[in-house]
Amino acid sequence: MTVRTLSPLDRLLAGCERALEAIAGSPQAHRPSPAAGIAETDMDDAERRHAAGLMRINHTGEVCAQALYFGQAALARNADNRQHLLHAAVEETDHLAWCAERLQQLDSRPSLLNPLWYAGSYAIGAAAALAGDPLSLGFVVETERQVEAHLAEHLEKLPAQDERSRAVLTQMQSDEIRHAQAAQQRGGIALPFPLPQLMHASSMLMKTVAYRL
Repeated sequence: MTVRTLSPLDRLLAGCERALEAIAGSPQAHRPSPAAGIAETDMDDAERRHAAGLMRINHTGEVCAQALYFGQAALARNADNRQHLLHAAVEETDHLAWCAERLQQLDSRPSLLNPLWYAGSYAIGAAAALAGDPLSLGFVVETERQVEAHLAEHLEKLPAQDERSRAVLTQMQSDEIRHAQAAQQRGGIALPFPLPQLMHASSMLMKTVAYRL
């Protein structure tokens, strides 16, 4: 069997297709949603809007995750690390699809600023890759640890009866922990000051804006 080598134009077009799917498309999950089989429960309007705001943040976070992983994979220096990043991106696609589905069930929509979030995150991922694979993988470790922490926060903030959203976030949290561990095992290094603090500040900005927009 002949394996086709992609040209730079092929890779560019494939990247554009992935970006459009993440931002405005309907990505297909490879795994069933953890919320499947869980009955919808009654929530009042305020609870429903709050749950939707939290899930919009998580959907936006998964848009950013897609961009980060693909930006890092595009410039990864080691082929094995590139494949690792692309495999992790597939699992993040599941998260993106689950969050998009949950937003629809809550009669809500994704963030209007997703194109901006994607572009900025792709640039950050590419910049991390340019710094070398150890720092790039360290960036994955730090990112996933911060995501794990904010998912724990959202699990506390969700309306108590919203078991469908809770099931989705619980599985996402488990996957993020595994991604961080895998990146660390591959040689990810601790990020120097002030990168973790800047990442946390940018995450707080995204969460504040995406909750409403």
